[in-house]
Amino acid sequence: MLKWLSEKMTKFLNKHRDVQGTPLCDFSMLRFEIRPGDVVLVEGRTRIGDVIKAITLSRWTHAALFIGRISDLEDQETRRYVESHYPGPQNEQLVIESLLGSGTIVSPLTKYQFDNLRVCRPKDISPQDVQAVIKTASQYLGSTYDMRHIFDLARFLVPYWFIPSRWRSTLFDYKAGDVTRTICSTAIVEAFASNQYPVLPVIQRTEEGYYRWSRRNPKLFTPNDFDISPYFDIIKYPFLGDEKSIYKKLPWDETGVICNDETECFTPDGLEKKDNTARKGKKGKQ
Repeated sequence: MLKWLSEKMTKFLNKHRDVQGTPLCDFSMLRFEIRPGDVVLVEGRTRIGDVIKAITLSRWTHAALFIGRISDLEDQETRRYVESHYPGPQNEQLVIESLLGSGTIVSPLTKYQFDNLRVCRPKDISPQDVQAVIKTASQYLGSTYDMRHIFDLARFLVPYWFIPSRWRSTLFDYKAGDVTRTICSTAIVEAFASNQYPVLPVIQRTEEGYYRWSRRNPKLFTPNDFDISPYFDIIKYPFLGDEKSIYKKLPWDETGVICNDETECFTPDGLEKKDNTARKGKKGKQ
């Protein structure tokens, strides 16, 4: 009964909404420029994504580690291990990610071609360390997704003293090396941290005036932390707007219509609303 209920809940939370409109990210440019070791942030279209948005107050609901193609993996052991978890084409661009219901898996990058994406690139990381990060992340393949962490993060937002002791989170019961359960950010954070690359470290100043760096609990990380980390560059590939002068050539609507979204547009005086679908016949208008 519990297994059946868990499967139903997972299916409910993983249900995707249909793609609405055109993503702001140019996926063809992104897949051409992306490098192994980059972290791909995804604005998800699932119910679990909506939960993460509400908890983190961020649009980024998922993080995946880009590992390139199987032929890009220099370590033979890592290559064989990734191959054992991905029976698809050898020339496919791949990511390692943790998903509710699937655990930590290898997926093709193209599965996110219709989503809004952002690339976070670790600054000045050496090629050797990139391969080390990928090797560490691959060790999480096959681990299960810990849904408990989602609720832990939600409860973490409530003052600790306010929560009855029996409800208090096990968020800080962290055991180093425990890879049996993870969430989307944990495996990636651990992969970087185990190779001494910071994401959002805890920096403390001692009484002597020195600075001491400590690793932050990996269970506290969310996808948005890669976006705000000063150790990652934000790489954007805007739709029809990658060149510096392209904004002068964008096909702006010439009628002065303002839109709330792709389905609801109105004139500036707010008196006349228009269905955007009725305007699709005007080539080049958005």
